[in-house]
Amino acid sequence: MNALKKEQHNTIGLLLLRCTIGILILFHGIANMSSNYIFIKGVLEGYQIPGFLAYGVFIGEIIAPMLVVIGYRVRLNSLIIAFNFLIAILLAHSSDIFSLNQFGGWGIELQALYLFGSMTIFFLGAGRYAVSTNSKWD
Repeated sequence: MNALKKEQHNTIGLLLLRCTIGILILFHGIANMSSNYIFIKGVLEGYQIPGFLAYGVFIGEIIAPMLVVIGYRVRLNSLIIAFNFLIAILLAHSSDIFSLNQFGGWGIELQALYLFGSMTIFFLGAGRYAVSTNSKWD
């Protein structure tokens, strides 16, 4: 395979990864904000963290994924998503880290997919098919 074709495959792969992770997290975030905001606020307050920080989930699960999908400051926004899911795992899913779900999968496989998927995007960058490609955060 020549270098030009390989570059195009990598670029399409990055676009597919960005869109898949970003759209799935976006759906996850919309569901969280419409039904679980009170739950998230309660979890934070249970750890003596101010409840208003639950709005950070809005940034990490709705705003940042939308920006990742369109390709704007992808490294920065994927870092925000990764931080969001790291905190979610530590605060809300820590009891599931060493468990299996009812289907035999890892107890936090969804959150881990979002965490490691966004970290992968952070290290790989936006690729060529993005709104913004000239910043160190792209």
